[in-house]
Amino acid sequence: MGKRTKKESETSGKEMVEPLSVQSKTPATAVLLLNSPEEDILVKACEAIHTFAETGDENKVSLLGLGALEPLCQLIAHNNKLVRRNAFMALGTMVTNGDVKSALKKRDILPSIIEKLSLEEETVVHEFATLCLASLSMDFGYKVQIFENQALPPLIQLLSSSDPDVEKNSLETIFNLVQDYPSRLAVHELGGIPPLLGLLKSEFPVIQHLALKTLQNITTNKDTRNTFREEQGFEKLIDILNNTDFSDLHAEALLVVVNCLSDSESVHLIHKGGGLTKLMEFVLTPSMPEIQSGTVKCITMVARSCESRKLLHEQDVEKVLVELLSVADVGVKTSTCQAVAAMSFHLASKDSFRELGGIPAVVELLSNESLELREAATHALSNLTHSNQLNAFAVYEAGGADILVQQLYGSCPKTVANSAATLHNMAGQESIRCSILSHGAIQALVEPLKSTDTQVLINTTLCLATLACDGEARAELQKDGGLEPLVNLLHSHHKEVLHNACLAVNVCASDEPTAVEMCKFGALEILQEISQSVNRGKGFSTLAMNSLLNSNLSVKYSVTDHLASTDIITSGFYDAGRAHSGQRILALEELCKQPVNQHRPIIVVSTVSEEITNEAEERQSNPSQTDTSSKGERKTPRKKKEEDKHKDEVWPDSPAEKPWNKMDDVSLQLLVKEAKEFILPLNDEQEQYAALARMVSDAMGGPVEMEKLHEFQWVLHLSELKIQLQSNVVPIGLITEGIYGHRALLFKSLADYIGLSCSLVRGEYNRAWNEVLLFSGDPSNYQHSSQPCRYIVDLMHQPGSLLAVNTAAAVQYYSI
Repeated sequence: MGKRTKKESETSGKEMVEPLSVQSKTPATAVLLLNSPEEDILVKACEAIHTFAETGDENKVSLLGLGALEPLCQLIAHNNKLVRRNAFMALGTMVTNGDVKSALKKRDILPSIIEKLSLEEETVVHEFATLCLASLSMDFGYKVQIFENQALPPLIQLLSSSDPDVEKNSLETIFNLVQDYPSRLAVHELGGIPPLLGLLKSEFPVIQHLALKTLQNITTNKDTRNTFREEQGFEKLIDILNNTDFSDLHAEALLVVVNCLSDSESVHLIHKGGGLTKLMEFVLTPSMPEIQSGTVKCITMVARSCESRKLLHEQDVEKVLVELLSVADVGVKTSTCQAVAAMSFHLASKDSFRELGGIPAVVELLSNESLELREAATHALSNLTHSNQLNAFAVYEAGGADILVQQLYGSCPKTVANSAATLHNMAGQESIRCSILSHGAIQALVEPLKSTDTQVLINTTLCLATLACDGEARAELQKDGGLEPLVNLLHSHHKEVLHNACLAVNVCASDEPTAVEMCKFGALEILQEISQSVNRGKGFSTLAMNSLLNSNLSVKYSVTDHLASTDIITSGFYDAGRAHSGQRILALEELCKQPVNQHRPIIVVSTVSEEITNEAEERQSNPSQTDTSSKGERKTPRKKKEEDKHKDEVWPDSPAEKPWNKMDDVSLQLLVKEAKEFILPLNDEQEQYAALARMVSDAMGGPVEMEKLHEFQWVLHLSELKIQLQSNVVPIGLITEGIYGHRALLFKSLADYIGLSCSLVRGEYNRAWNEVLLFSGDPSNYQHSSQPCRYIVDLMHQPGSLLAVNTAAAVQYYSI
């Protein structure tokens, strides 16, 4: 071992032995002599074997093959001190070889070795006995045996030996043992802290390094840290850190300091003694980068608890960290960003970092080539901007939005997760959100939605939920293929991933195109399954499901059999019948592509022509051109034959030959025009409903007596339409013979278009009806608190009659 300072040659503290020689030409002879009954021969044979083994591993293996191990294991317990000493020297030298160690496993030699660690034995025996243990303790099996054979007490005693080799070997053995938890506790209980601290002053660097490594392991235990602190261990470490001659020990000393500062109680006590102040001074002292990095890691460790962060804030740690962000070394900057992230849990520290100019400095690090530094920088920004709009704006002003969006394309999951979290924190401000979107954030989020990393998914979905409140953003997400991976995340069994995915679906379902697209990918069925599950969260899934349904009324009607008065039917609405559990409801475009089948037709409310709509609006604004009767009917009613003829003329092409979104249902457009002309001018709301009911009845075959309902040829009529159109999808305006469901849908469509309020309800066997709210009598005579009554509108038997809900007439109307 080399000392720290050069000294004159010193006489070893070991007992000097006069050289002995053995008259042998081969090691085999020396091995044979190990079985001699004469002690002088044994002494010489052991010495010869020691000398031969010292020259290299090849000789050690040769001696093993010659059978030297067995007699040496016996001779270390010999009564003669010289024999015992030389046998230990030979054995200790041989055991440093791996093959020899393996061979020793067959022999129960440990008790004999440990027995010779007593203080009565001479120093040379201690040296080579501990050398044996140091070599053997590198093997896990031997470590357990050494511990179980009570080797720690004598080894701890030998840490105070006058011989540095004994100290070094004993310390190395203890270091190997304390890799296991039981040994760590035992070293503390056996009083190992004081001698270990004493070895920090050793002349030999190897001993100092081993002592620090051992302390690093055992101070992971709280009781050990308390004793360490009581023995002024922290102060001794600070002395080492302040000594430039011990710069080679600084990195290991800092690792022990990290353990010392791992709990708030220790931090508080160390702070009272001025320890934190000394640490702050040390971190800014020019030194090797790895030492500065290690010191900052100590700060990060301290910042793990709320109380400790407060103490560090009082020490102006933010100023120290901001200064370190500008150093040249990447490792120091990485550790500093980690410390900033840890300190950012303290609210006052967040503001301090901003006021000291730390945020632009961190943003600048996002462009560094080091993946580890970029990860640490994004982590720092994520914590700095959490619930802090001023910091979020500071990141934006520093140009962080564009760079953070680019980080979403990175290969490091933590960097992607941190970047998404920061963008989410920033996007709460509209001007920043627009900027983030302008840099392509939506497209950048698509790939992370397919990640297998949980934190990436949690943060990405949350970020998407914030950004997708913009209609253009939702359209871009659909265009870039982001809706399918988002819907797939609804399968997740991770609570937070599922929660955030539902939030994102809820936001994306704000408009019909994205809601329809997500339904294509099975979003509704997955959410329904979640709502029926006992273990998975229902609240947030219900929110997402309701949003999907409210933006896709066709699906809502199929699933719930009900459209409220606030659910306004628009172009493209279709009635595909009642949905079956677990079966996906096909989009209209998909239904149009199916071959004609025997099932009930899908009824569609098709596009309304701009030209006819404008014409109707002009006539509505000039009511003098409109001639109406008291019942809201035209004086020259439309003849059914003419209507049929007109329908044939205005529908020359079948839907199968035209894209579904290009269907112009001219007959429906004319009905809308008539409703605006003849229904809206009526002053009485009840009469408006009655007149509209008569119009719907007239359009779909007129009144039908209940007793003659079976004679009404509506089934044949719809089948003929399907064949004529070569499509399962039938525009509602073409139906001239319709019953309850068809008439109720037409009534709801026309009412919604002209601004009348009504609901659409489907009962059993696909029978449907409309409900309206009306005051009975003169509404002007009622108090403000009066409640209106619900009525069912008769569209079949006595069109225009209003049947109070729950009366016999109403029940008869909607029951089979």
